[in-house]
Amino acid sequence: MAEAEQLDGADGEVADEAPKGGKKGLILIIVAALVLAGGGAGAWFAFGGKHDPAAKEAKKDEGPKLPPRYVNLDPPFVVNFEAESMVRFLQVTVGVMTRDPEVEKLVKDNDPRVRNDMLLILSNQTYASVSTLEGKETLRSRCLDAIRTIVREMGGDASKVEALYFTSFVMQ
Repeated sequence: MAEAEQLDGADGEVADEAPKGGKKGLILIIVAALVLAGGGAGAWFAFGGKHDPAAKEAKKDEGPKLPPRYVNLDPPFVVNFEAESMVRFLQVTVGVMTRDPEVEKLVKDNDPRVRNDMLLILSNQTYASVSTLEGKETLRSRCLDAIRTIVREMGGDASKVEALYFTSFVMQ
């Protein structure tokens, strides 16, 4: 027998077809509509629900994001410090990231001052403070702030110094 046919009662007669669009069909349609509407609303909230004209203007003014530019501070910084009555050494290679060519030039042009401030910060560390991840992150943040200060004092936009990375970090 075909799927659409059903036996009708005890005498074995075949009914024509199952009733179309019964309660189950209506419920399925409603559930499907709610799922689709919920997905559309979720996408609207996640991706486009904010209609802040000031934010759109800021994005227009920003333009396309420039590729990152890295300034490697070479040679590596080498400092010594005491740890438990032993002299220890720290060697750190640093890269500064910006997207602004003017800020890149400022960092390069002020290399002696950048190196001086970095050496003062690095040599003032203890073995215990730089041996943990939190200590390294704090040190990285302090070094980034120092470079931003130099850029600001030289007339640049300090916020365009986006990041500082330790590309090598060796303790002995």
